[in-house]
Amino acid sequence: MTLEDTEGTTTGGPRPQDDYLKRRTLRQGSAGWLLLTGLGVGYVVSGDYSGWNIGLAEGGFGGLAIATLLMGTMYACLVFSLAELSAILPAAGGGYGFARRALGPWGGFLTGTAILIEYVLAPAAISLFIGDYVESLGLFGLTAGWPVGLVCFAVFIGIHLWGVGEALRFSLVVTAVAVAALLIFAVGAFTEFRAAGLDDIPVDPEAFGASSWLPYGLLGIWAAFPFGMWFFLGVEGVPLAAEEAKDPVRSMPKAMSLSMGVLVLLAVVTFLAATGVRGSAALQDAGNPLVVALEGDGGPTALSRFVNYAGLAGLVASFFSLIYAGSRQLFALSRAGYLPRFLSLTSRRKAPYLGLLIPGAIGFSLAAWTGDGARMLNVAVFGATISYALMALSHIVLRRREPHLERPYRTPGGVLTSSVAFVLALAALVATFLVDEDAAFAALGVYAIAVAYFAFYSRHRLVASAPEEEFAALAAAEAELDRSGEG
Repeated sequence: MTLEDTEGTTTGGPRPQDDYLKRRTLRQGSAGWLLLTGLGVGYVVSGDYSGWNIGLAEGGFGGLAIATLLMGTMYACLVFSLAELSAILPAAGGGYGFARRALGPWGGFLTGTAILIEYVLAPAAISLFIGDYVESLGLFGLTAGWPVGLVCFAVFIGIHLWGVGEALRFSLVVTAVAVAALLIFAVGAFTEFRAAGLDDIPVDPEAFGASSWLPYGLLGIWAAFPFGMWFFLGVEGVPLAAEEAKDPVRSMPKAMSLSMGVLVLLAVVTFLAATGVRGSAALQDAGNPLVVALEGDGGPTALSRFVNYAGLAGLVASFFSLIYAGSRQLFALSRAGYLPRFLSLTSRRKAPYLGLLIPGAIGFSLAAWTGDGARMLNVAVFGATISYALMALSHIVLRRREPHLERPYRTPGGVLTSSVAFVLALAALVATFLVDEDAAFAALGVYAIAVAYFAFYSRHRLVASAPEEEFAALAAAEAELDRSGEG
Protein backbone atom coordinates (compact mmCIF):
# COMPACT_ATOMS: atom_id res chain seq x y z
CA MET A 1 0.00 0.00 0.00
CA THR A 2 1.34 3.45 -0.93
CA LEU A 3 0.65 6.38 1.36
CA GLU A 4 0.78 9.75 -0.38
CA ASP A 5 1.45 13.08 1.31
CA THR A 6 -0.77 14.82 -1.20
CA GLU A 7 -2.18 14.39 -4.65
CA GLY A 8 0.38 12.72 -6.86
CA THR A 9 3.32 13.08 -4.46
CA THR A 10 4.61 10.06 -2.58
CA THR A 11 6.37 10.03 0.76
CA GLY A 12 9.98 11.19 0.43
CA GLY A 13 9.41 13.72 -2.38
CA PRO A 14 8.13 17.31 -2.23
CA ARG A 15 5.52 17.70 0.48
CA PRO A 16 2.86 20.31 -0.29
CA GLN A 17 0.50 18.61 2.13
CA ASP A 18 -0.11 21.86 3.96
CA ASP A 19 -1.83 23.27 0.88
CA TYR A 20 -3.75 20.01 0.43
CA LEU A 21 -5.16 20.17 3.95
CA LYS A 22 -5.70 23.94 3.80
CA ARG A 23 -8.20 23.36 1.01
CA ARG A 24 -9.87 20.71 3.18
CA THR A 25 -10.30 22.45 6.52
CA LEU A 26 -13.44 22.68 8.63
CA ARG A 27 -14.34 25.62 10.88
CA GLN A 28 -12.96 24.78 14.30
CA GLY A 29 -14.48 25.78 17.61
CA SER A 30 -18.00 26.22 16.21
CA ALA A 31 -19.87 23.84 18.53
CA GLY A 32 -19.92 23.56 22.31
CA TRP A 33 -21.46 20.75 24.34
CA LEU A 34 -25.00 22.19 24.06
CA LEU A 35 -24.99 22.31 20.25
CA LEU A 36 -23.42 18.85 20.15
CA THR A 37 -26.10 17.49 22.49
CA GLY A 38 -28.77 19.02 20.27
CA LEU A 39 -27.11 17.41 17.27
CA GLY A 40 -27.16 14.00 18.94
CA VAL A 41 -30.85 14.26 19.81
CA GLY A 42 -31.66 15.80 16.45
CA TYR A 43 -30.23 12.81 14.58
CA VAL A 44 -32.79 10.58 16.27
CA VAL A 45 -35.92 12.49 17.27
CA SER A 46 -37.90 11.70 14.12
CA GLY A 47 -37.82 8.03 15.19
CA ASP A 48 -40.08 8.88 18.12
CA TYR A 49 -42.72 10.25 15.75
CA SER A 50 -42.87 7.35 13.30
CA GLY A 51 -41.33 4.01 12.40
CA TRP A 52 -40.87 2.43 15.83
CA ASN A 53 -44.51 1.35 15.95
CA ILE A 54 -44.03 -1.09 13.04
CA GLY A 55 -42.16 -3.21 15.57
CA LEU A 56 -45.52 -3.89 17.21
CA ALA A 57 -46.46 -5.87 14.09
CA GLU A 58 -43.26 -7.91 14.48
CA GLY A 59 -43.17 -8.58 18.21
CA GLY A 60 -46.25 -7.10 19.89
CA PHE A 61 -45.95 -4.81 22.90
CA GLY A 62 -43.80 -7.19 24.92
CA GLY A 63 -41.55 -8.11 22.01
CA LEU A 64 -40.94 -4.49 21.03
CA ALA A 65 -40.45 -3.47 24.67
CA ILE A 66 -37.75 -6.12 25.16
CA ALA A 67 -36.18 -5.27 21.80
CA THR A 68 -36.09 -1.58 22.72
CA LEU A 69 -34.50 -2.39 26.07
CA LEU A 70 -31.82 -4.51 24.41
CA MET A 71 -31.16 -1.99 21.64
CA GLY A 72 -31.08 0.82 24.18
CA THR A 73 -28.46 -1.18 26.07
CA MET A 74 -26.49 -1.61 22.85
CA TYR A 75 -26.56 2.11 22.11
CA ALA A 76 -25.66 3.05 25.69
CA CYS A 77 -22.67 0.71 25.63
CA LEU A 78 -21.67 1.96 22.19
CA VAL A 79 -21.99 5.62 23.19
CA PHE A 80 -19.79 5.14 26.27
CA SER A 81 -17.22 3.34 24.10
CA LEU A 82 -17.29 6.07 21.44
CA ALA A 83 -16.98 8.77 24.10
CA GLU A 84 -13.61 7.31 25.06
CA LEU A 85 -12.49 6.95 21.45
CA SER A 86 -13.59 10.47 20.49
CA ALA A 87 -11.50 11.92 23.33
CA ILE A 88 -8.47 9.99 22.06
CA LEU A 89 -8.95 10.73 18.34
CA PRO A 90 -10.88 14.01 17.90
CA ALA A 91 -11.10 14.00 14.09
CA ALA A 92 -14.00 14.41 11.65
CA GLY A 93 -13.85 10.74 10.66
CA GLY A 94 -15.65 9.63 13.81
CA GLY A 95 -16.19 5.87 13.75
CA TYR A 96 -14.11 5.45 10.60
CA GLY A 97 -11.16 7.15 12.30
CA PHE A 98 -11.46 4.91 15.36
CA ALA A 99 -11.57 1.77 13.23
CA ARG A 100 -8.66 3.00 11.10
CA ARG A 101 -6.49 3.28 14.20
CA ALA A 102 -7.53 -0.09 15.62
CA LEU A 103 -8.25 -2.28 12.60
CA GLY A 104 -6.11 -0.76 9.84
CA PRO A 105 -7.12 0.70 6.45
CA TRP A 106 -9.54 -2.11 5.62
CA GLY A 107 -11.32 -1.78 8.96
CA GLY A 108 -11.50 1.99 8.56
CA PHE A 109 -12.91 1.77 5.07
CA LEU A 110 -15.50 -0.88 5.91
CA THR A 111 -16.66 1.09 8.94
CA GLY A 112 -16.77 4.44 7.15
CA THR A 113 -18.63 3.01 4.17
CA ALA A 114 -21.24 1.39 6.41
CA ILE A 115 -21.76 4.70 8.22
CA LEU A 116 -22.02 6.51 4.89
CA ILE A 117 -24.74 4.11 3.69
CA GLU A 118 -26.70 4.92 6.83
CA TYR A 119 -26.31 8.68 6.57
CA VAL A 120 -27.00 8.98 2.85
CA LEU A 121 -30.11 6.78 2.76
CA ALA A 122 -31.74 7.88 6.01
CA PRO A 123 -32.25 11.54 4.94
CA ALA A 124 -33.64 10.34 1.61
CA ALA A 125 -36.20 8.21 3.45
CA ILE A 126 -37.07 11.01 5.84
CA SER A 127 -37.61 13.42 2.94
CA LEU A 128 -40.39 11.08 1.77
CA PHE A 129 -41.93 11.07 5.24
CA ILE A 130 -41.81 14.88 5.32
CA GLY A 131 -43.59 14.93 1.97
CA ASP A 132 -46.25 12.56 3.31
CA TYR A 133 -46.79 14.78 6.35
CA VAL A 134 -47.16 17.92 4.24
CA GLU A 135 -49.50 16.16 1.85
CA SER A 136 -51.65 14.68 4.64
CA LEU A 137 -51.92 18.04 6.36
CA GLY A 138 -53.10 19.63 3.12
CA LEU A 139 -50.33 22.23 3.21
CA PHE A 140 -49.74 24.38 0.10
CA GLY A 141 -52.35 22.39 -1.81
CA LEU A 142 -49.80 19.70 -2.71
CA THR A 143 -50.99 16.30 -3.90
CA ALA A 144 -47.51 14.79 -4.30
CA GLY A 145 -44.61 14.67 -1.88
CA TRP A 146 -41.58 14.90 -4.21
CA PRO A 147 -41.60 18.73 -4.53
CA VAL A 148 -41.36 18.91 -0.73
CA GLY A 149 -38.34 16.61 -0.80
CA LEU A 150 -36.67 18.77 -3.41
CA VAL A 151 -37.28 21.92 -1.37
CA CYS A 152 -35.98 20.22 1.78
CA PHE A 153 -32.72 19.16 0.14
CA ALA A 154 -32.22 22.57 -1.49
CA VAL A 155 -33.02 24.73 1.55
CA PHE A 156 -31.34 22.67 4.25
CA ILE A 157 -28.20 21.96 2.26
CA GLY A 158 -28.08 25.71 1.63
CA ILE A 159 -28.09 26.35 5.38
CA HIS A 160 -25.25 23.86 5.85
CA LEU A 161 -23.29 25.60 3.11
CA TRP A 162 -23.73 28.90 4.96
CA GLY A 163 -21.75 27.57 7.93
CA VAL A 164 -21.62 24.86 10.58
CA GLY A 165 -22.34 27.19 13.51
CA GLU A 166 -25.50 28.49 11.86
CA ALA A 167 -26.51 24.99 10.84
CA LEU A 168 -26.14 23.50 14.33
CA ARG A 169 -28.02 26.41 15.95
CA PHE A 170 -30.90 25.88 13.51
CA SER A 171 -30.84 22.17 14.31
CA LEU A 172 -30.92 22.88 18.05
CA VAL A 173 -34.01 25.09 17.76
CA VAL A 174 -35.97 22.63 15.61
CA THR A 175 -34.93 19.73 17.83
CA ALA A 176 -36.05 21.59 20.96
CA VAL A 177 -39.50 22.14 19.41
CA ALA A 178 -39.79 18.44 18.52
CA VAL A 179 -38.71 17.30 22.01
CA ALA A 180 -41.09 19.71 23.74
CA ALA A 181 -43.95 18.43 21.58
CA LEU A 182 -43.17 14.84 22.55
CA LEU A 183 -43.36 15.71 26.23
CA ILE A 184 -46.65 17.59 25.71
CA PHE A 185 -48.00 14.58 23.80
CA ALA A 186 -47.02 12.27 26.67
CA VAL A 187 -48.72 14.46 29.29
CA GLY A 188 -51.93 14.52 27.26
CA ALA A 189 -51.86 10.81 26.44
CA PHE A 190 -51.13 9.59 29.96
CA THR A 191 -54.36 11.18 31.19
CA GLU A 192 -56.23 8.46 29.24
CA PHE A 193 -53.75 5.61 29.75
CA ARG A 194 -55.30 2.10 29.61
CA ALA A 195 -53.06 -0.83 30.53
CA ALA A 196 -55.54 -3.25 28.91
CA GLY A 197 -54.70 -1.90 25.47
CA LEU A 198 -51.03 -2.75 25.64
CA ASP A 199 -51.45 -6.46 24.84
CA ASP A 200 -54.48 -6.33 22.53
CA ILE A 201 -52.78 -7.83 19.45
CA PRO A 202 -54.18 -11.33 18.68
CA VAL A 203 -51.85 -14.18 19.63
CA ASP A 204 -50.37 -16.35 16.89
CA PRO A 205 -50.99 -19.87 18.26
CA GLU A 206 -48.25 -21.37 16.07
CA ALA A 207 -45.49 -19.05 17.33
CA PHE A 208 -43.09 -20.57 19.85
CA GLY A 209 -43.49 -19.02 23.29
CA ALA A 210 -46.49 -16.92 22.23
CA SER A 211 -48.61 -15.11 24.83
CA SER A 212 -50.68 -11.96 25.03
CA TRP A 213 -47.50 -9.98 25.74
CA LEU A 214 -45.53 -11.84 23.06
CA PRO A 215 -48.20 -12.50 20.40
CA TYR A 216 -45.59 -13.54 17.82
CA GLY A 217 -43.50 -15.59 20.21
CA LEU A 218 -39.88 -15.33 21.18
CA LEU A 219 -38.71 -14.88 17.59
CA GLY A 220 -40.82 -11.71 17.49
CA ILE A 221 -38.44 -10.09 19.97
CA TRP A 222 -35.57 -10.57 17.56
CA ALA A 223 -37.59 -9.37 14.57
CA ALA A 224 -38.42 -6.17 16.48
CA PHE A 225 -34.73 -5.26 17.00
CA PRO A 226 -34.50 -2.90 13.99
CA PHE A 227 -37.55 -0.97 15.19
CA GLY A 228 -36.29 -0.73 18.74
CA MET A 229 -33.21 0.85 17.16
CA TRP A 230 -35.29 3.67 15.68
CA PHE A 231 -35.53 5.30 19.11
CA PHE A 232 -31.72 5.75 19.05
CA LEU A 233 -30.51 5.39 15.44
CA GLY A 234 -27.99 8.12 14.60
CA VAL A 235 -26.79 9.21 18.04
CA GLU A 236 -23.44 7.58 17.30
CA GLY A 237 -22.80 10.37 14.77
CA VAL A 238 -21.90 13.02 17.35
CA PRO A 239 -18.11 12.35 17.04
CA LEU A 240 -18.29 13.41 13.38
CA ALA A 241 -18.35 16.99 14.69
CA ALA A 242 -15.08 16.58 16.61
CA GLU A 243 -12.98 18.89 14.43
CA GLU A 244 -15.62 21.63 14.66
CA ALA A 245 -16.17 21.30 18.40
CA LYS A 246 -14.92 23.49 21.22
CA ASP A 247 -12.63 21.43 23.42
CA PRO A 248 -13.68 18.06 21.91
CA VAL A 249 -11.85 16.07 24.59
CA ARG A 250 -14.29 17.38 27.19
CA SER A 251 -17.36 18.28 25.18
CA MET A 252 -17.71 15.03 23.19
CA PRO A 253 -18.16 12.61 26.13
CA LYS A 254 -20.49 15.07 27.86
CA ALA A 255 -22.64 15.66 24.79
CA MET A 256 -22.90 11.96 23.93
CA SER A 257 -23.90 10.99 27.47
CA LEU A 258 -26.51 13.75 27.67
CA SER A 259 -27.90 12.90 24.24
CA MET A 260 -28.33 9.27 25.21
CA GLY A 261 -30.04 10.21 28.47
CA VAL A 262 -32.56 12.43 26.67
CA LEU A 263 -33.25 9.75 24.06
CA VAL A 264 -33.87 7.05 26.67
CA LEU A 265 -36.39 9.32 28.43
CA LEU A 266 -38.18 10.11 25.16
CA ALA A 267 -38.28 6.44 24.12
CA VAL A 268 -39.89 5.35 27.39
CA VAL A 269 -42.55 8.06 27.56
CA THR A 270 -43.40 7.93 23.84
CA PHE A 271 -43.69 4.15 23.71
CA LEU A 272 -45.80 3.82 26.85
CA ALA A 273 -48.00 6.87 26.24
CA ALA A 274 -48.84 6.01 22.63
CA THR A 275 -49.64 2.33 23.18
CA GLY A 276 -51.40 3.00 26.47
CA VAL A 277 -53.84 5.58 25.16
CA ARG A 278 -54.86 3.79 21.97
CA GLY A 279 -53.70 0.17 22.18
CA SER A 280 -50.96 -1.67 20.32
CA ALA A 281 -53.18 -3.13 17.59
CA ALA A 282 -54.30 0.28 16.36
CA LEU A 283 -50.76 1.61 16.07
CA GLN A 284 -48.87 -1.28 14.49
CA ASP A 285 -49.52 -0.14 10.91
CA ALA A 286 -49.99 3.60 11.47
CA GLY A 287 -47.88 6.02 9.47
CA ASN A 288 -48.43 8.69 12.11
CA PRO A 289 -48.80 6.73 15.36
CA LEU A 290 -48.87 9.63 17.81
CA VAL A 291 -51.69 11.36 15.99
CA VAL A 292 -53.62 8.08 15.67
CA ALA A 293 -53.14 7.51 19.39
CA LEU A 294 -54.63 10.89 20.27
CA GLU A 295 -57.54 10.92 17.83
CA GLY A 296 -58.87 7.45 18.60
CA ASP A 297 -62.24 6.86 16.96
CA GLY A 298 -63.06 10.55 16.90
CA GLY A 299 -61.80 13.37 14.74
CA PRO A 300 -58.80 15.63 15.11
CA THR A 301 -58.31 17.45 18.39
CA ALA A 302 -56.28 20.54 19.20
CA LEU A 303 -53.56 18.35 20.72
CA SER A 304 -53.48 15.92 17.79
CA ARG A 305 -53.13 18.80 15.32
CA PHE A 306 -50.31 20.25 17.38
CA VAL A 307 -48.52 16.90 17.47
CA ASN A 308 -49.07 16.47 13.75
CA TYR A 309 -47.27 19.73 12.99
CA ALA A 310 -44.62 18.97 15.62
CA GLY A 311 -44.01 15.62 13.95
CA LEU A 312 -43.07 17.58 10.86
CA ALA A 313 -40.56 19.52 12.98
CA GLY A 314 -39.13 16.26 14.31
CA LEU A 315 -38.64 14.89 10.81
CA VAL A 316 -36.99 18.14 9.72
CA ALA A 317 -34.62 18.01 12.72
CA SER A 318 -33.42 14.50 11.90
CA PHE A 319 -33.26 15.18 8.17
CA PHE A 320 -31.17 18.28 8.76
CA SER A 321 -28.82 16.64 11.26
CA LEU A 322 -28.28 13.51 9.16
CA ILE A 323 -27.30 15.63 6.16
CA TYR A 324 -24.59 17.12 8.36
CA ALA A 325 -23.41 13.67 9.50
CA GLY A 326 -23.28 12.27 5.99
CA SER A 327 -21.30 15.22 4.67
CA ARG A 328 -18.69 14.93 7.45
CA GLN A 329 -18.27 11.20 6.98
CA LEU A 330 -17.84 11.65 3.25
CA PHE A 331 -15.44 14.56 3.87
CA ALA A 332 -13.21 12.48 6.15
CA LEU A 333 -13.08 9.45 3.84
CA SER A 334 -12.33 11.65 0.85
CA ARG A 335 -9.67 13.74 2.60
CA ALA A 336 -7.78 10.57 3.50
CA GLY A 337 -8.04 9.21 -0.07
CA TYR A 338 -10.49 6.37 0.57
CA LEU A 339 -12.99 8.08 -1.74
CA PRO A 340 -12.27 10.55 -4.59
CA ARG A 341 -10.35 13.47 -3.07
CA PHE A 342 -12.28 16.27 -4.74
CA LEU A 343 -15.26 15.41 -2.51
CA SER A 344 -13.42 16.84 0.53
CA LEU A 345 -12.78 20.32 -0.86
CA THR A 346 -14.20 23.04 1.40
CA SER A 347 -15.55 26.50 0.59
CA ARG A 348 -14.44 29.87 1.94
CA ARG A 349 -16.90 29.30 4.78
CA LYS A 350 -15.17 25.98 5.55
CA ALA A 351 -18.11 23.83 4.43
CA PRO A 352 -17.49 20.63 2.39
CA TYR A 353 -19.70 21.80 -0.46
CA LEU A 354 -19.33 18.76 -2.72
CA GLY A 355 -19.74 16.48 0.29
CA LEU A 356 -23.11 18.16 0.82
CA LEU A 357 -24.30 18.57 -2.77
CA ILE A 358 -23.44 15.15 -4.22
CA PRO A 359 -25.00 12.97 -1.45
CA GLY A 360 -27.98 15.34 -1.50
CA ALA A 361 -28.45 14.79 -5.23
CA ILE A 362 -28.11 11.02 -4.79
CA GLY A 363 -30.54 11.01 -1.86
CA PHE A 364 -33.19 13.05 -3.66
CA SER A 365 -32.87 10.91 -6.80
CA LEU A 366 -33.34 7.71 -4.79
CA ALA A 367 -36.32 9.16 -2.94
CA ALA A 368 -38.01 10.38 -6.12
CA TRP A 369 -37.25 7.15 -8.00
CA THR A 370 -38.23 4.54 -5.42
CA GLY A 371 -40.75 6.36 -3.24
CA ASP A 372 -40.12 3.64 -0.65
CA GLY A 373 -38.97 5.27 2.57
CA ALA A 374 -39.35 2.15 4.71
CA ARG A 375 -37.05 0.08 2.49
CA MET A 376 -34.41 2.81 2.38
CA LEU A 377 -34.49 3.01 6.15
CA ASN A 378 -34.01 -0.75 6.36
CA VAL A 379 -30.91 -0.43 4.17
CA ALA A 380 -29.72 2.37 6.47
CA VAL A 381 -30.23 0.14 9.53
CA PHE A 382 -28.25 -2.64 7.86
CA GLY A 383 -25.30 -0.32 7.30
CA ALA A 384 -25.60 1.04 10.83
CA THR A 385 -25.38 -2.37 12.51
CA ILE A 386 -22.20 -3.26 10.60
CA SER A 387 -20.59 0.00 11.69
CA TYR A 388 -21.65 -0.53 15.32
CA ALA A 389 -20.01 -3.94 15.47
CA LEU A 390 -16.79 -2.60 13.96
CA MET A 391 -16.69 0.46 16.22
CA ALA A 392 -17.22 -1.65 19.33
CA LEU A 393 -14.52 -4.02 18.12
CA SER A 394 -12.21 -1.02 17.66
CA HIS A 395 -12.64 -0.08 21.31
CA ILE A 396 -11.82 -3.64 22.38
CA VAL A 397 -8.72 -3.83 20.16
CA LEU A 398 -7.33 -0.46 21.28
CA ARG A 399 -7.82 -1.35 24.94
CA ARG A 400 -5.92 -4.60 24.41
CA ARG A 401 -3.24 -3.35 22.02
CA GLU A 402 -2.58 0.11 23.52
CA PRO A 403 -3.41 -0.11 27.24
CA HIS A 404 -1.11 2.81 28.09
CA LEU A 405 -2.65 5.20 25.55
CA GLU A 406 -3.72 8.46 27.22
CA ARG A 407 -7.48 8.32 27.75
CA PRO A 408 -8.96 11.59 29.08
CA TYR A 409 -12.31 9.77 29.36
CA ARG A 410 -12.58 6.06 30.14
CA THR A 411 -15.59 3.91 29.29
CA PRO A 412 -17.39 2.64 32.42
CA GLY A 413 -16.95 -1.12 32.45
CA GLY A 414 -14.14 -1.00 29.89
CA VAL A 415 -13.98 -3.87 27.41
CA LEU A 416 -17.03 -5.57 28.92
CA THR A 417 -19.16 -2.58 27.89
CA SER A 418 -17.94 -2.56 24.29
CA SER A 419 -18.25 -6.37 24.13
CA VAL A 420 -21.95 -6.11 24.99
CA ALA A 421 -22.37 -3.53 22.20
CA PHE A 422 -20.50 -5.82 19.78
CA VAL A 423 -22.66 -8.88 20.46
CA LEU A 424 -25.94 -6.97 20.33
CA ALA A 425 -24.91 -5.20 17.09
CA LEU A 426 -24.30 -8.57 15.42
CA ALA A 427 -27.68 -9.80 16.64
CA ALA A 428 -29.32 -6.67 15.21
CA LEU A 429 -27.53 -7.19 11.89
CA VAL A 430 -28.99 -10.68 11.57
CA ALA A 431 -32.41 -9.34 12.55
CA THR A 432 -32.51 -7.09 9.48
CA PHE A 433 -32.87 -10.24 7.35
CA LEU A 434 -35.96 -11.20 9.35
CA VAL A 435 -37.59 -7.88 8.46
CA ASP A 436 -36.60 -7.20 4.84
CA GLU A 437 -34.27 -9.64 3.16
CA ASP A 438 -34.30 -7.72 -0.13
CA ALA A 439 -33.17 -4.52 1.57
CA ALA A 440 -30.34 -6.33 3.33
CA PHE A 441 -29.07 -7.83 0.08
CA ALA A 442 -29.38 -4.45 -1.65
CA ALA A 443 -27.10 -3.00 1.04
CA LEU A 444 -24.64 -5.86 0.49
CA GLY A 445 -24.58 -5.04 -3.23
CA VAL A 446 -23.70 -1.40 -2.56
CA TYR A 447 -21.10 -2.54 -0.05
CA ALA A 448 -19.53 -4.93 -2.56
CA ILE A 449 -19.13 -2.16 -5.16
CA ALA A 450 -17.47 0.09 -2.58
CA VAL A 451 -15.14 -2.70 -1.45
CA ALA A 452 -14.09 -3.37 -5.04
CA TYR A 453 -13.26 0.33 -5.52
CA PHE A 454 -11.11 0.30 -2.39
CA ALA A 455 -9.40 -3.02 -3.16
CA PHE A 456 -8.42 -2.18 -6.72
CA TYR A 457 -7.89 1.57 -6.55
CA SER A 458 -8.08 3.81 -3.52
CA ARG A 459 -6.17 1.71 -0.97
CA HIS A 460 -3.04 2.38 -3.02
CA ARG A 461 -3.62 6.14 -2.91
CA LEU A 462 -4.25 7.02 0.74
CA VAL A 463 -3.08 10.43 1.96
CA ALA A 464 -0.47 10.18 4.71
CA SER A 465 -1.05 13.73 5.97
CA ALA A 466 -4.77 13.19 6.67
CA PRO A 467 -5.39 13.25 10.46
CA GLU A 468 -6.62 9.65 10.68
CA GLU A 469 -3.59 8.39 8.72
CA GLU A 470 -1.21 10.47 10.83
CA PHE A 471 -2.72 9.03 14.01
CA ALA A 472 -2.12 5.52 12.66
CA ALA A 473 1.43 6.33 11.51
CA LEU A 474 2.35 7.77 14.90
CA ALA A 475 0.94 4.71 16.63
CA ALA A 476 2.97 2.42 14.38
CA ALA A 477 6.15 4.43 15.02
CA GLU A 478 5.61 4.35 18.78
CA ALA A 479 5.05 0.60 18.67
CA GLU A 480 8.28 0.16 16.68
CA LEU A 481 10.19 2.24 19.24
CA ASP A 482 8.77 0.14 22.06
CA ARG A 483 9.89 -3.06 20.32
CA SER A 484 13.36 -1.60 19.70
CA GLY A 485 13.62 -0.64 23.37
CA GLU A 486 12.66 -4.10 24.47
CA GLY A 487 15.28 -5.57 22.19
